[in-house]
Amino acid sequence: MPRPWESRSYLLQHGENMLKRIKSLLTSGPSAEPQTEYERIQVATAALLLEMAHTDREFHEMEAIIIRDLLQQKFGLCEESTAELLQFAQQERESSLDLFHFARDINEGFTLEEKLEVMEALWRIIYADGVLDKYEDYLIRKLATLLRLSHRQMIDAKVKVLNEVRAGS
Repeated sequence: MPRPWESRSYLLQHGENMLKRIKSLLTSGPSAEPQTEYERIQVATAALLLEMAHTDREFHEMEAIIIRDLLQQKFGLCEESTAELLQFAQQERESSLDLFHFARDINEGFTLEEKLEVMEALWRIIYADGVLDKYEDYLIRKLATLLRLSHRQMIDAKVKVLNEVRAGS
């Protein structure tokens, strides 16, 4: 006996409604969606930094400090604005299915030098706990590709950060 959802009339009637719901979900964003390109870039940058910090399943205080300081320096934000940005970026990160749209916003709004700064920031977060975890290694390679950076540029950023870490210890 055929199941109701296998019948043509059921699919025509309910399939259209389902497609409309899926389309509305895909086209509607969060109510507090960033308004300007600059805000989207801020959220995208913060989301990628947070993603890296959470990749090893341990969010260290030093990683939080690094992220906060980097965002304040890069975007000239006060403490309150930084906290709001991080809260919104965390929500966006958690509700996102992938990292592509964050990388797309960065690619559209940042110069090569600024993207290299993001890559260096990601390496600083990785080495905040002194260990390159296999998941962090995977994610940094994926992000380098999404940010349209070469393997060489990724490694140069890594070496720069490692030299800074060694000089600071």
